[in-house]
Amino acid sequence: MDAVSQALVQALEKNTPAALATVVKTRGASPRNAGAKMLVYPNGAIVGSVGGGEMEMRVIAAAQDALRDGEPRYLDMNLSNEDRGDPLICGGEMEIFVEPLLVAPTMVLVGAGHVGTAVAQLAKFLGFRVVVLDDRPEFVTAENFPHADERLAGDIVAEIGKLEITPQTYVVFVTRAHTLDAALLGPIVGKNAAYIGMLGSERRVLTVKKILKEKGVSQAALDRVHAPIGIEIHAETPQEIAVSIMAEVIQVNRKA
Repeated sequence: MDAVSQALVQALEKNTPAALATVVKTRGASPRNAGAKMLVYPNGAIVGSVGGGEMEMRVIAAAQDALRDGEPRYLDMNLSNEDRGDPLICGGEMEIFVEPLLVAPTMVLVGAGHVGTAVAQLAKFLGFRVVVLDDRPEFVTAENFPHADERLAGDIVAEIGKLEITPQTYVVFVTRAHTLDAALLGPIVGKNAAYIGMLGSERRVLTVKKILKEKGVSQAALDRVHAPIGIEIHAETPQEIAVSIMAEVIQVNRKA
């Protein structure tokens, strides 16, 4: 198996966002033949090549755009036209199809109580990859969270800082204490998550935001946090609260 195919399989297995660029047609002199492939990750890293140079940089940029909006691209690169390709090479033309991989969005669920359990079950039903974190190992078990793809316990402030947060990541805080919320939200609030929401009363939310603002977190970053979390449906039970939360997550996802 070639390097691009191996990287493609690994991306699918690990639910890693990536876009596949494939040369589908060439005319005249071109650096690669039809069938050449390149895998592009959100940070611009690549496996394989479709020809190098400025032309390839434009393909990478198009692939990153495709990862942001989920839409494929069809590129007609004229390698003798400065506006459409790289005038420094070849002089031919290449048509390249860029396809974002359809990976499942990730739900990072912080808090393994009753609400967390209900949210995990509903999120999995809705097609999310579910990661659950809690500082109580006895709560983060396979028995309590059979629907979770990953369960992390212990020093979750350290663990959450290690997680890869992408535009396909939805972070839900349903913890038991606002002091824990502040420590956990800090490493996340400035990252490019699709959604960040926090369960709690108005007073609890204001307290957490005040703590973070005093630590230098910008108001713009704090304004991205959906808090109190969820759509108002007068929910009372953990299951009803989970419906409220996931309804807001779906709303944000569809608007995006």
